[in-house]
Amino acid sequence: MNTKNITDMTTGSPAKHILKFALPLLVGNLFQQLYNMVDSVVVGNFVGKNALAAVGSCGSMNFLFFSLSSGLAIGIGIIVAQYFGAKDEKNVRSTIANSFYVLVTASLAVSILGILAAPGLLRLLATPGNIIGDSTVYMRTTCIGIVAIALYNGIAAILRALGDSRTPLYFLIVSSIVNVILDLTFVLVCGMGVFGVALATIIAQAVSAVTCLIYAYHKVPYFRLSKEELKPHPAIIAKSFRLGVPLALQNSMIAISCMVLQGVVNTFGDTVMAAYTITNRIEQIVQQPFGSLGAALTTYAGQNIGANKIERVKKGFAQCTLIALVFSIALIPVAYLFGQNIVGIFVREQDVIGIGYRALRITSLCYFGLGMIYVPRSLLNGCGDTGFSMINGFTEVACRILYSQIFIRIPVLGYWSIWITTGATWVTTALVCVARYFQGKWKLKSIVKHPVTAEEEARKAETEPADA
Repeated sequence: MNTKNITDMTTGSPAKHILKFALPLLVGNLFQQLYNMVDSVVVGNFVGKNALAAVGSCGSMNFLFFSLSSGLAIGIGIIVAQYFGAKDEKNVRSTIANSFYVLVTASLAVSILGILAAPGLLRLLATPGNIIGDSTVYMRTTCIGIVAIALYNGIAAILRALGDSRTPLYFLIVSSIVNVILDLTFVLVCGMGVFGVALATIIAQAVSAVTCLIYAYHKVPYFRLSKEELKPHPAIIAKSFRLGVPLALQNSMIAISCMVLQGVVNTFGDTVMAAYTITNRIEQIVQQPFGSLGAALTTYAGQNIGANKIERVKKGFAQCTLIALVFSIALIPVAYLFGQNIVGIFVREQDVIGIGYRALRITSLCYFGLGMIYVPRSLLNGCGDTGFSMINGFTEVACRILYSQIFIRIPVLGYWSIWITTGATWVTTALVCVARYFQGKWKLKSIVKHPVTAEEEARKAETEPADA
């Protein structure tokens, strides 16, 4: 039995564990960004701009549908991490067994809903009539793959909860390569158009889910379950939904708030829209190290709160804050000295480059705020305080809507109000996250029950009536 990739983060250097864990996640995230770009290049160049528009028009809806499975997967991973940290192997195995019931049931329901509701939802988004046919085909086909996405996300989340962030990376790379090869085959050789692109995606997702499951069964002892362990456990199923649904709702709310801000951007015309699109792409890259650091901290915090090592959780928070600060400061001169060249990679029009460059200089000053959304939020999630995710999601929605409406009415700001809104949203949301961390309620959120000290009992009595 191969358990060499399983890592106990309850001992040793927090920073070493977190950085070692985060690196494969970062590589995987960047690789996924790359293959998504290749996907768009294939569609745009070999099917046509209408096909590319059809695929793009499904982006926000697909994100909303996929958010449920990813949120549930993260919730399951948090439960596994806490039980693993507590050395409770029985409940680790029980959680893994029941995760399949949770993920398959929820993803099937979402898949059916997406297939049935696709035309209506696309019309609601004012999808142009000349592409709504292709959009419907693409959306319905990709919805079939939601079950595969849910299974892969679930297995990957469990492996990461056990301290293994490398194995999911390998299967993500395999899936990405399969997707690109099938894209080219179905589009160039078979002439299947948008349907071929969608079919390539769901086949690649199924490959990653099946191969990851086979690996886990053969190499990770916790996945070899007896008939008794495979029986449904209502309490664990309930915990999975209690921790996972708020995370899914948070992602959904953030997506909606970004759509609202996009509406403001569109009022300034195509030049500003192009500049905003470019800065968004750059920010997605910038967010990958923060996101990877946060995912590592979630596992670290989950294992240590499960082991009742509160001081190690605090130490992990302090060290991750320092890492985020150093990275954020290092990016500021990059934006100021090389921002024009970076924006120029995407377009040649000087007016777009000029706006994009100045916009990067604005948002780069707020990168630490962006990092401090990920660090405390990820720690809180790992400790089981996922209910705060909904509060956090509401904060981002409120800030993007409120700030955009305030700043746009200040004449001197003009279209710069878009990027000022982005920066202000990051900083405000970060302050709310940090305030939640210092409230200390996360210390009482572990699903693993430990002997309670008199001090903890007093704290619980004080915080329980106002707990979110």
